[in-house]
Amino acid sequence: MQDALPAEHLTDPALTPYRAVFISDIHLGTRTSQATALLDFLRIVEADTFYLVGDIVDFWRVRRGPHWPQSHNDVLQKLLRKVRKGSRIVFIPGNHDEGLRDFCGMHFGGIDIHRNCVHETATGRRYIVMHGDEFDIVVRNARWLAFLGDRGYETALWLNNPLNWVRRHLGLGYWSLSAYLKNRVKKAVAFIGAYEEAVAGEARRHGADGIICGHIHHAADRQMGDVHYLNCGDWVESCTAIVESHSGELRLLRWNADMAWSTTSPVSEPSYVLG
Repeated sequence: MQDALPAEHLTDPALTPYRAVFISDIHLGTRTSQATALLDFLRIVEADTFYLVGDIVDFWRVRRGPHWPQSHNDVLQKLLRKVRKGSRIVFIPGNHDEGLRDFCGMHFGGIDIHRNCVHETATGRRYIVMHGDEFDIVVRNARWLAFLGDRGYETALWLNNPLNWVRRHLGLGYWSLSAYLKNRVKKAVAFIGAYEEAVAGEARRHGADGIICGHIHHAADRQMGDVHYLNCGDWVESCTAIVESHSGELRLLRWNADMAWSTTSPVSEPSYVLG
């Protein structure tokens, strides 16, 4: 599996116009949502069309008791303001806001709700746009997977000693936490590859040039054979979006709170989890 292409850091304080902007996995209603960062992003970005590619409001969490600060209201108000100023919004509900799929095919004051759709670029290339949870069957046993970095691995190694001291006193045999987690990371990487292949296959079946999705919180922009695979990432960890310029170029943007230009920094690897 190839690494994701470098993400451009968006930093121009002037209003930045695009033909289309694709955002997914905001998870409003949770403590982990980076709503303030998204607001900053939306303040300097304009587009003819904004695609909200699922899991915008986390109704799973809201039902258990929401975390809903003013910034979460502000995100929704900002998006509605974009509509009033002439932008079109296409909302594709994800699994966390799947209740809104009952309204697919409807139009509400500049907002179109679809289960999925096809976006045609300025150059005539066709991209399927979908959240991507349709492919959970590929990875239905992988919801618990999380990325384990170098520091985490060192911590796991250190924890092996006290953990096995406790196990010995309980009459249990040796068990390696680090080996267990390392095995899970290998499976996580395999899961990402399987998901991307499955989604790319959907584009091939429909004769599309590419696919734009979300769901796995793993931003990507790569060519997979004859399919251009794009994943919006999320606004929980990576703070990324896919944008189309008016010339028809699609690329991945990473929001940088420090607003420093960079075209060479790679996309950081967020947690390998399903949204």
